[in-house]
This record gives sequence, C-alpha cells and structure tokens, in this order.
Amino acid sequence: MKVAVAGATGRLGRPTVEVLRERGHEVVPISRRNGVDVITGEGLDAALSGVDVIIDATSGPSPEEQEETQFFTTATRNLQQAGARAGVREVVVVSIIGIDPFPGGYYAAKIVHERVALGGPIPARIVRAAQFHEFVETLTDWATQGDVAYLPNMRTQLVAARTVAEVLADAVAEAGAPPAGGWETIEIAGPREENLVDAAMMLASRRGRALKIEAVSDPANPEVRLMEAGALLPGPGARLEGPTFEQWLETDAAPSG
Repeated sequence: MKVAVAGATGRLGRPTVEVLRERGHEVVPISRRNGVDVITGEGLDAALSGVDVIIDATSGPSPEEQEETQFFTTATRNLQQAGARAGVREVVVVSIIGIDPFPGGYYAAKIVHERVALGGPIPARIVRAAQFHEFVETLTDWATQGDVAYLPNMRTQLVAARTVAEVLADAVAEAGAPPAGGWETIEIAGPREENLVDAAMMLASRRGRALKIEAVSDPANPEVRLMEAGALLPGPGARLEGPTFEQWLETDAAPSG
C-alpha cells in the first residue's frame, strides 16, 4: 500500500515512516524538508499521487490555541482536498487522549483538528494517544527556570512514540470503506498510570542533569485541575502497550554528552 505520512520528520512521524517501511508499505514522507508544505499546499498534489492512505501526524509551531487552531484547520483542509483529488481512500489523524473537557489551549486546537478531518471529503478515523515518553523532556525544558523545572502533577499513561506508530500502521492495514456508523476513535496508551513530575525526575537522573523538579498546582486554572484529576488517562476500551517510561529510559534515553 502507498501511504503518505504528513509530519514525517516529527517526533511521531519518524518512527511511523520506519514501521510502515518495515511492514512493506511504500511511504511518501510529507514535510517542508521533503519539499511539501501542508499550509501553502506546495508540492502536495504531486506527493499524494497514487496514495491510498494519509497519516496526519502534523504538529504546529506553537502551543498557543489560536495559532495551532489556524495551523490544523489549514493543514487538514489542504490534506483532505488534495487527497480527494488524488483518490486517497482514508485519512488517519493522530490526536490526544482526554482532550474533550479542556476549555482552551493546545488541546482545544486538537478538537478542531479532529472535527475538520471528520468533516472532509475523505473518510477519516482518529487515533488518540497518551503523552509520548519522548515529550517528557520537552515539557521539562519548557517549564525550566534556571536550575528548577516547575511541572504540574499531570496524571497520564505515557506511551512510546514507536508504540503509537505501530498502532497507526495497524490502522493502515485496515484501510477501506468505514463500517456502518463510521469508525470509533482508537485510544493507545502505556501500560500503567504515571505522573509527569516523577517521570521528569527519572529523566533528569538518567541524563545526569543537576535539575530540581518541583510540582506546582494552580487551583484557579481549569486545565491544571483536569490534568491532576486524571482527564488525560485512557478510557476502558484503550489499547495499553509497553514499554513503561522506566523501561524506555533504559533502552532509548541514554545519558546525553
């Protein structure tokens, strides 16, 4: 099968390309680095020629709601319209577990992303993933001031990007006409609940960083309350796949330097 991966050079896109090729699919990497721009549409029609399935693993340049909403709306419509012209059969969209109750921010932009994809001319299914193991370092860096990282007690079931890539490849293998009533959203998460603060501490220790991790809470912030209450945990029907964050650290996150 010929599969286009939008966001092919990103944190999830790279392992997705690898897994698809390992399974024998012909892969078309879509990114500005490959000469294709999902925002301007440059190179998109040529890239999608003969493609059967698009995996939309795009991510915008900012965590801000307005900027990300504009990014996802434009990119998703361009992928849907160019895909329809090319005869693409299905779009698989990567999203995030538990985002429905969040009133704003990046998670609200992802809700828009899902709606635009589901409203397009090509049938779409949603794969919602928990936060990636690989994202812990990014969140820690964003939260660092001097030698202290201030992080919320986010409850999540951290999952490896490679594990999510394998679920996306499974979805590609099932591509075709949607069942009656449409596809249900797929959830993929790690094997057990973890806390962002604890994960950041383990990562700092593994990296050999002299960084203090401090838990912070803001009861007035509805997003923080939701994170602490477990809104980002998977539902009862989710696929739970390893490795745990600790196992991943042992194999995939060697000390830097």
